[in-house]
Parts: sequence; C-alpha cells; structure tokens
Amino acid sequence: MSSNVPVPAATADRSEQPSGPRQLTVLLYSDDSATRDAVRVGVGRRPAKDVEIVAWRECATAAAVIDAVEKEHYDLLILDGEAVPMGGLGLTRQLKNEIENCPKVLVLTGRAADGWLASWSMAEAAVPHPLDPLALCNTIATLARQD
Repeated sequence: MSSNVPVPAATADRSEQPSGPRQLTVLLYSDDSATRDAVRVGVGRRPAKDVEIVAWRECATAAAVIDAVEKEHYDLLILDGEAVPMGGLGLTRQLKNEIENCPKVLVLTGRAADGWLASWSMAEAAVPHPLDPLALCNTIATLARQD
C-alpha cells in the first residue's frame, strides 16, 4: 500500500532557498576623499537586508581604477562623474569598451538631468549629486540582485 503524501514546499527544492546575503566587492573612484567617505558611510556594509559589501577598494585616479579592474575581480564599480581630470562617465565608457566582462557600474552624476550621460557611458545605473544614502543603497541593492 503506497501513500501519496505531499512534500511541503519548503523542503521540496532546497536549491531555491536563499543561502545568505549577496556579497559584493566594490571599487569606489573619486578624486575627492569627501565624496568617497560620503559613499562609504552612506552605504555602510549592508545596503539592504539581502546585500552585503564585504570589501571596499578606493581609488583616487583613473589609472588606479584601470589597473585594479585589470588585476582583480569586483562585483560593482562606483565611479564619480565629477572626478577630475578624468570623470567617471568617460572612464565608464572606456572600461566597458576595453575590459572583457566589465563589472556593473554605478556612476555618480553632477545632477539628475545628467542621466543621459550615464546611458551614453554604458553604466548600468546613476545616482546624482548631492548624494542621497537611501538612493545609493537602493540602487546598489537593485544592481546586486540582477544576474
């Protein structure tokens, strides 16, 4: 005699259950240390319940960014569009054209109306200055959840 006992959904397929927060390594570029500090402090280690930043790498020059991206793996690049002498928008476009499997890029634009520049640069997302910590966290979490 066989029994058809349904398997509870919670135990039917364990592969669909979350295995913890998504862990990100982030490279942050700005020539302005105050901007870098504002991003790191505003985002913290947990921009969302399901997203954790396990490592930050800060760069103050475009050359340092290019070198780091060529040598190490990052899940997300946050590039300041207002950096000088090379802004994050031009740097994003260069990285997207030159680096195979370039990480996702979040650019910090000078103003909300500069969203079209972020599209031109091939960045996946943009957050305008003045930086809003909630907008940064939400944008980072959204990018982290995309596969």
